[in-house]
Amino acid sequence: MSRLPVVAVVGRPNVGKSTLVNRIVGGRQAVVEEMPGVTRDRREFTADWAGAAFLVVDTGGWDLRPGAAFSEEIREQAQAAVAAADVVVFVTDATTGLTDDDQGVVDILRSAQVPVLLAANKIDDESRARLIDDFWTLGLGQPHPVSAFHGVGVGDLLDAIIAVLPEGPEDRPEDDVPNLAIIGRPNVGKSTLLNRLLGEERVIVSERPGTTRDPIDVVVTLEGHHYRLIDTAGIRRRPQITEDADFYAVLRAREVLARADVAMLVVDAAEGVTHQDQRIAEEVVEAGAGLVLVVNKWDLVDDESRRRIETDLSDRLRFISWAPMVRISAKTGSRTGRLPAAVEAVIENRLTRIPTGVLNRHVSDWTNGHPPPTRRGRRPRIRYVVQAGVAPPTYVVFVTGGELGPDYLRFLEGRIRGVADFTGTPIHVVTRARDR
Repeated sequence: MSRLPVVAVVGRPNVGKSTLVNRIVGGRQAVVEEMPGVTRDRREFTADWAGAAFLVVDTGGWDLRPGAAFSEEIREQAQAAVAAADVVVFVTDATTGLTDDDQGVVDILRSAQVPVLLAANKIDDESRARLIDDFWTLGLGQPHPVSAFHGVGVGDLLDAIIAVLPEGPEDRPEDDVPNLAIIGRPNVGKSTLLNRLLGEERVIVSERPGTTRDPIDVVVTLEGHHYRLIDTAGIRRRPQITEDADFYAVLRAREVLARADVAMLVVDAAEGVTHQDQRIAEEVVEAGAGLVLVVNKWDLVDDESRRRIETDLSDRLRFISWAPMVRISAKTGSRTGRLPAAVEAVIENRLTRIPTGVLNRHVSDWTNGHPPPTRRGRRPRIRYVVQAGVAPPTYVVFVTGGELGPDYLRFLEGRIRGVADFTGTPIHVVTRARDR
C-alpha cells in the first residue's frame, strides 16, 4: 500500500485542534467539547486539498502540568505522532496569548526534523488580527491566523501545508481495504487488543472505563492482509452516558458498525456474558457485519470459571452460534495470532453465493418435509427464493397465500447455513408477497 504524507496537529489542550481537523477533513469526525482533554488518543483522517492527498493526525493536548489526568500518556501519543509526521501544525489560542504551555510545546517541537507551521486560532474577524503579533517571538516563522470554527483562513493554512509537504505517491491507498472494528463494553480490553495487533502503544490503556472516546482508525497488515482497524469507544447503555462526549462516542461507535466488514466483539472472560454483550451482538447482526467473538482475559480465569463461561456463551449468545470464537489474552498476546485467520475466513464467507437452481431445489425439499405453519387460517406457500446480495448474504423469499413467521424464517436460515460455509457472517432472510 502507498504511504500518504502525514500532517500532525498538536498543541496544548482546548485550543481548537479537533475543530481544525474537522474543518480540514470536512465533517464532524473528531469529538469536540469545551472540556480540555476530550481527545486522548491520536487519530488519522484522509484529507485532500488542491488535488493533494495527505493524512491528518489529531492528537491529545500536550498538558505539561504534572499529575494531570492521562497527561503523560497523552504527551507520549502526541510525541509519537510528531515523530511519524512530515509536517507539524502547532495550534495556539490567539485570544489567550502566549502561555507557558505554548512555550513548552515549542521547546519539544524544536527537535522535530520536519517543517512546523504555527496556526493562531480563534481569529474570527479583522479586529483580532493584531493578536497574532506576540506569536512571532516563538521563532516558528509567520503565524497563520485562522478561525477553525468559522473556517476563516483555513484555506491559506492548507496552501502553506501543501507547499511544504513531501511529494506524495501517485497511487492512493486502496479503497477496498476491509474495515475491521473492535467493539464491546467499556474496559474489556479493546484498546489493549488494538495495541497488541499494531505492535505499538497506539492508544491509551487504563483501568478506568471510558478512556477511549473517539474511534481510532489505522491501517494495519496482519499475516499479509491489509485491514483498516478501528477501536471504538465502549458502547454503553443510555443510563450510563453522563457526558456529551460519551454520547457522541456511542453514536460514532454505532456508525462504525454500519460500515464495518467484520466486527471483533470483545467479551471479558472474568465477568462473563452480560445483557449488554447480547445487545451489542444483536446490533452487529442488524448491521450485517461479519463477527468474530473474542473472549479476552482468558489467562485470568481458572478451569472451573472457563467451563462456566463456555456454558454462559452457549446459552446467552446462542443466536450467534455461527460466529467463530477465539480465546485470547490481549495483555500477554496469548492466542492473538489466531485472529487474522479467523477474520480472513469471515471476510471470504460473507461473499458466498448459492446458485438459484441449487437453492430452490433445497427449498423445495425443506418445505415438503417441513411446510410453513398455518397463520390466521392460511398456509403460505413459498414460490421461489433468490440470493439478492452478499456481504451479508441476503435471500429474498417470494410467498403467496399468507405470511411466514419469524420462526420459519429462522428455520430457513438454519437450513441455508447447512448448504455452504457461512461461518462468521449473519444471513438476512426477507420475504416478498407475490400475486398468483
